[in-house]
Amino acid sequence: MDINILNGKKHIHFIGIGGSGMYPLAQILHGQGYYLTGSDNNETETLDAVRKMGIPVYIGQRAENIEGADLIVHTAAIMADNPELVAAKASGVPVLERADLLGIVTSWYENAICVSGTHGKTSTTSMITQILYTAGIDLSAYIGGKLPCIGGSGIAGKSDILVCESCEFEDHFLKFFPDIAVVLNVDADHLDYFGSLENIIKSFRKFNGNTTKCIIINGSDENSMKSLEGVDGKEIITFGKDSSCDYYPENIRHENDLLTTYDAMYKGEKLGTISLNVVGVHNVLNSLAAIAAARYVGVGFEFIQKGLSDFRGAKRRFEKLGYEKGITVVDDYAHHPTELKAVLTAAMDMSFNKVWAVFQPFTFSRTKLLLDDFAEVLQIPDHAVLTDIMGSREKNTYGIFTRHLAEKLPDCIWFPQDEEAEWTDERKYFNFQQVCDYICENAQEGDLVITLGCGDAYKIAKMVLKKLAEN
Repeated sequence: MDINILNGKKHIHFIGIGGSGMYPLAQILHGQGYYLTGSDNNETETLDAVRKMGIPVYIGQRAENIEGADLIVHTAAIMADNPELVAAKASGVPVLERADLLGIVTSWYENAICVSGTHGKTSTTSMITQILYTAGIDLSAYIGGKLPCIGGSGIAGKSDILVCESCEFEDHFLKFFPDIAVVLNVDADHLDYFGSLENIIKSFRKFNGNTTKCIIINGSDENSMKSLEGVDGKEIITFGKDSSCDYYPENIRHENDLLTTYDAMYKGEKLGTISLNVVGVHNVLNSLAAIAAARYVGVGFEFIQKGLSDFRGAKRRFEKLGYEKGITVVDDYAHHPTELKAVLTAAMDMSFNKVWAVFQPFTFSRTKLLLDDFAEVLQIPDHAVLTDIMGSREKNTYGIFTRHLAEKLPDCIWFPQDEEAEWTDERKYFNFQQVCDYICENAQEGDLVITLGCGDAYKIAKMVLKKLAEN
């Protein structure tokens, strides 16, 4: 990959500009002065935000959309026969996948903080960004979720610091140039690509080896520590559950449903008390990683305390969407069994009467390969409600359907569909409406409804709030 490919380029076109990985990249490059255009298939709130930046957006992907561009970028989800991508590759203009372009961007900074891990990347990247923003640092950031303090999910600053969410999907993070690597955890995911947990650990080992200065790593996670084997020449800082790590918590206290406090410790010394307005012990560990990263780049602890206190979570991370008829409605991005376990355990520890977990399985491969794990964790809430599987970039060559998961869950609620029928937006909306109607008819005052998944299950949460309000 030529890291100088942007030299002399003025007009960059984004195929799929509304994607969660494209939007923050567009924000950074727009902030750097490049002229951008973009296309997408459906109107979304993100596209409204893109247009407000002054970036023209085409709805529908057609060959003529790329006219005038001297660099074209696309997401991994764009199919090879997409007419816009076909035209781009035939045009002679350089074409990059999103991760390649983001990798180039990471090379521009002297202190690129690249946050990796199977779980918690968005929350931790957001925490670090919030801390640095609170400290007055003119940072750049690339986040997989929206953060209110920077007005979106990306920002271009003038300092030498970039905070960048770094995903292991198809080894994308191996295209990055990390100066400071954060490794939150290493777990079995994307097995359709990696094939085994050992291969995932090897990939994280390469990521650690690519780091130039420091690795901040979860010392309580066995797989993370395995990824350090054979890696030398870097400063190693650990965070974790106890004093065997450099950074660890003491006196964790849950003051109420949405406030956790703890004493942040560093090598036996109490740095001070941290207040978190996000739920779950997993977020205590995420915040410790953020503390370590912020202190490494010179941020004072008083700014760290304020930044974490001000942090209310990234969008779609236990995000409270509303309260109607005594029912609290929350949305969360959790889509892997480990993430679901953390979120649902935290929800069950709160003071709600009943917890209704509405889960949209995402990708056929993950659902098939982790079916038993999903079945185990979806027994944590009082009620589990399932939608159809969202295939996203995949075709169902696995022969997996929602019923296979539902059959493993006692008293699970799901709505059988014609498995041979063509997948359409109308079919999905009908399925969502079935779920919404069931929730509104059965949830009671004092209950929590939480929609879960990295697809568009959040739409059900909004449908539920609307219907409850109307009734």
